[in-house]
Amino acid sequence: MAIFATGLDEFFQVRVAGLKDQVAADIRTRSIDGMRPAEQLDAIRHTVRDLLDRQEKLFLENLVPSLSKSGIILSDWSSLDDDDRDYLVGVFENTIFPVLTPLAVDPSHPFPYISNLSLNLAVLVGDPKTGEQRFARVKVPPLLDRFVVMPDQERFVPIEQVIASHLGVLFPDMAVLEHNAFRVTRNADLTLEEDEADDLLEAVEMELRRRRFGRAVRLEIQAGTSSEVATLLLRELEVEQVDVYASRAPLDLGGLWAVYNLDRPDLHLPYFKSVPAARLAKVDPHSQDIFDAIREKDIVIHHPYESFTTSVEAFITSAASDPNVLAIKQTLYRTSGDSPIVMALIAAAESGKQVAVLIELKARFDEQANIGWARQLERAGVHVVYGLVGLKTHCKCALVVRQESDGIKRYCHIGTGNYNSKTARQYEDIGILSADEDLGADLTDLFNFLTGYSRQHSFRKLIVAPTGLRRYIVESIQAEASVGESGRIIFKVNGLTDPTVIEALYRASNAGVKIDLIVRSICSLVPGVEGLSENIRVRSLVGRFLEHSRIFRFGGIGPRSASYLIGSADLMERNLDRRVEAIVPVTDSIIKGRLEEILDLDLKDDQNAWELKGDGSWHRPPVISGLDEQQVLSDLVKDRLEIS
Repeated sequence: MAIFATGLDEFFQVRVAGLKDQVAADIRTRSIDGMRPAEQLDAIRHTVRDLLDRQEKLFLENLVPSLSKSGIILSDWSSLDDDDRDYLVGVFENTIFPVLTPLAVDPSHPFPYISNLSLNLAVLVGDPKTGEQRFARVKVPPLLDRFVVMPDQERFVPIEQVIASHLGVLFPDMAVLEHNAFRVTRNADLTLEEDEADDLLEAVEMELRRRRFGRAVRLEIQAGTSSEVATLLLRELEVEQVDVYASRAPLDLGGLWAVYNLDRPDLHLPYFKSVPAARLAKVDPHSQDIFDAIREKDIVIHHPYESFTTSVEAFITSAASDPNVLAIKQTLYRTSGDSPIVMALIAAAESGKQVAVLIELKARFDEQANIGWARQLERAGVHVVYGLVGLKTHCKCALVVRQESDGIKRYCHIGTGNYNSKTARQYEDIGILSADEDLGADLTDLFNFLTGYSRQHSFRKLIVAPTGLRRYIVESIQAEASVGESGRIIFKVNGLTDPTVIEALYRASNAGVKIDLIVRSICSLVPGVEGLSENIRVRSLVGRFLEHSRIFRFGGIGPRSASYLIGSADLMERNLDRRVEAIVPVTDSIIKGRLEEILDLDLKDDQNAWELKGDGSWHRPPVISGLDEQQVLSDLVKDRLEIS
């Protein structure tokens, strides 16, 4: 419920806001699905209202009663007794009231600015002497907890209800005629003129300040809000009636994370503990032994089943403390707030190593955090660059240059996920640690391309966007189509929207190629249509962990061996045209076997799977084997560890 709420917030801030910009610019070009921007907005509103109705019903009729049976009661003010209310009076007076600022609206007080995603109370008060009515806004301070916890630690009261019950204190000698919660969503997409920016970091900081004042694209109101108050909000916020969403459930259900984070182990899934990758099980993560292990043979790590801490983090922290390491180069797209990797990079720079880090300042909704890391790294002497003009740097790679007895040796990590220790415990991702000379030379060239002036387009092993990745994917699809029914394609990606790739897949399907697509999120391809895509199946996996890896398989039927690639890229226009992405062919037979195992289980899963139909709807497949690929993969890595 919380994930859905926050995800919908981001969808409106970026996707809906972008479509509204197109409508405002009178753009009427049809998208690939034949819809103009205004038509897409209408379709979105219809779908969102259906989803919100479902969310509201699930919250009120399922979640609240289920939590109550487990001793977690989402209460409201009307259900409390006198002792409870006395307790909340104390909370209000000591904690809430000092930070509230009621803002009246009248000829001398203009309508206040309503910040993005803030929770507010719209209050209508009347003067008992004159009978005059006035509107006021009370902002719920975002630093306060979304729910007030009662002394029994079992009941939770929405903070806006506690504030609403004390409006008489905020508006003494006035009659409170009406109060309702409301919330505004604003356009939060960055608009950077990078060609004109002398300093990208300062430009992003300025744009973040402007983001606060983005145009309103959605108004959420509490069900029962009077037409008078709703009309005033529409007028002052310049929101259309079609962009108003009323709810009987509390607004901002993203606040349910506070409930999820309660210390109630009995209501959570059993704690999941990652295990070390078998090849690294006997390696001291605080020593330089990890380089010996990598030099012996490439190592694959499958997160979160295999530990991020004892693999990727150990790789960087060992490099930082190793006196034989001369340089470390790394890309950072999103990282955690207490990142051990960033701390290691700082320590490496302070010890005199050459450290270069590319921080993507334009990583959406992580811009502020990345600015903070960039400044901290710069103060430590790290060479920090912010990417390329017009492109986001999304590739996940690190390069360690080490002086050894037989000369300079380069060690590499390339993966599908961010260098983020927190998401590495929740996201399914794959990474490879390698001492391959060609891959090391490629990463050297790639970092020179990212940090300096270079027009590098060709690499020994890496396939890089935006220069050649789409071409490589399309040519590989065409190669499978050329052998007809002997062709085989399996992709595992987060999104598939690129028209050129989709058209190539349709042609391959018509040539008889069997195609399986595992797509976590957006998929613009229509499967199972006779004469177009009858040989294509699309499925998505929704389990405990977010399926985030990108794996590409071509061939493997009959005598034709299968080729595998992993990397950072999804098959979307933004990835192939507007981002620096990198995927790498996998040559090691053991790692190929691991990738084949993952894809095979992904396609057999009937516990977490959803299948896309030709009409665009998703359905659960029938449960036949009862196979949960995430549980099986967890068991397999434990078995490998025991054998090692």
